[in-house]
Amino acid sequence: MADEEIYETEESDEDIELTPEGEAQLYEHFRFTADKGQSMIRIDKYLSDKLEHISRNRIQNAAEAGCIHVNEKPVKSNYRVKPGDVISILMDRPRYENEVTPEDIPLHIVFEDSDVLVVDKPAGMVVHPGHGNWNGTLVNALAWHLRNNPHYDPNDPRVGLVHRIDKDTSGLLVVAKTPEAKTSLGKQFFHKTTKRKYNALVWGSFEEAEGTVRGNIARDSRDRLRMTVTDNPELGKPAVTHYRVIERLGYVTFIECILETGRTHQIRVHMQHIGHPLFNDERYGGSEILRGTRTGTYRQFIKNNFALCPRQALHARTLGFTHPRTGEELLFESPLPEDMEQLLNRWRRFIANKHTE
Repeated sequence: MADEEIYETEESDEDIELTPEGEAQLYEHFRFTADKGQSMIRIDKYLSDKLEHISRNRIQNAAEAGCIHVNEKPVKSNYRVKPGDVISILMDRPRYENEVTPEDIPLHIVFEDSDVLVVDKPAGMVVHPGHGNWNGTLVNALAWHLRNNPHYDPNDPRVGLVHRIDKDTSGLLVVAKTPEAKTSLGKQFFHKTTKRKYNALVWGSFEEAEGTVRGNIARDSRDRLRMTVTDNPELGKPAVTHYRVIERLGYVTFIECILETGRTHQIRVHMQHIGHPLFNDERYGGSEILRGTRTGTYRQFIKNNFALCPRQALHARTLGFTHPRTGEELLFESPLPEDMEQLLNRWRRFIANKHTE
């Protein structure tokens, strides 16, 4: 799923299904049968060999929690596996259809402690596995980075990403490493107490120096991959985007956007709605020449710019929130990525040369 900003607003842990006796319903995630010639080794060693992406420490914690069963009875991590043993790993939620696989993908980590992690995502990386993108995502990379953390399960929705940005949007994201951290951060996003600023290059010139776009955002009935602003108050979700002009560059404008809400493709949809699609945003009409001259030189200039920044020119620059455990106010800044910096410099030179003609 490619989302401008989608955050989860649950204020408590996932509901756990209970049996009539009041105990948690357990679901089998893995099952192994020990070979006839199996040597008697500790079960945590046996399972760490079988489950190469799960640390031995995490397996030991699972055993302590009663999640590892042998022949339908819970065992501790020092249990010695015997030939023919049927070993099951059980959890209090059904197994996902597509489990997250840890992948050794480089991450630019801006901040990390025992509760949260802030990462600066490059453009081109999908955030979360989904249809057509089950591998190579930020979530896969995080699963590898945190593979030895016994408290972090990439398949557990109670931890992980609190919000998302599009594949082709660069910038900052916060990850919760504990259920308590995710609950706290989810509340902050829901109550709009986080600080989020984006930089974007958009088509056209603004008369005003700043403004606000308000409008419900809903799925486009004609194209399910697009979102749209609707006048029907019963459709979509309310969305508010504040913007401020940073630099006027003739046929394009460099702006700052502050999100008051977090809707799918919010900045892209709102800017397109007021006649200023993001530069090279193919889905919302920004990959055409929308302003400027008809000369061949200008067309080639735009074509070269599209090649230089082959994505919507959008960057999640600022992220601020209250630390979920310490209460400290944290604020992070991500420098403009090279493709957008070069794009701005090309427009600056273009405007300077145009004015000296």
